[in-house]
Amino acid sequence: METPDDLRYSSDHEWARADGRLVRIGLTDFAQDNLGDVVYVQIPDVGTVVVAGDSFSEVESTKSVSDIFAPVSGTVTEVNTQLEATPELVNRDPYGEGWLCVIEADDPAQVEALLDAAAYRSLVGD
Repeated sequence: METPDDLRYSSDHEWARADGRLVRIGLTDFAQDNLGDVVYVQIPDVGTVVVAGDSFSEVESTKSVSDIFAPVSGTVTEVNTQLEATPELVNRDPYGEGWLCVIEADDPAQVEALLDAAAYRSLVGD
């Protein structure tokens, strides 16, 4: 299982990459592996206000439908529209082309409060 050291992670299996106030998020390799083949990703609209810990989207796989939770509070400023036609990018490249959206964080310190790679590995038993 891949868990890049330069990212932060939620206990709900989302990753976060901060660039100032902008936080790109996606599903972890662990999450996509457990979901199985992703067949649909509900992408939030640009302008959607999200609250850390709350569900703001969902992903459907051949196994189940799962909520996606916001790792930080803020406003969605960008979405990965490629996922509409090719949701399997979440499986193929969860930390690259399979990203979900970018959130402008209300409080960038929320990113630092997320798990680092070592803590996330411990959480998932990797």
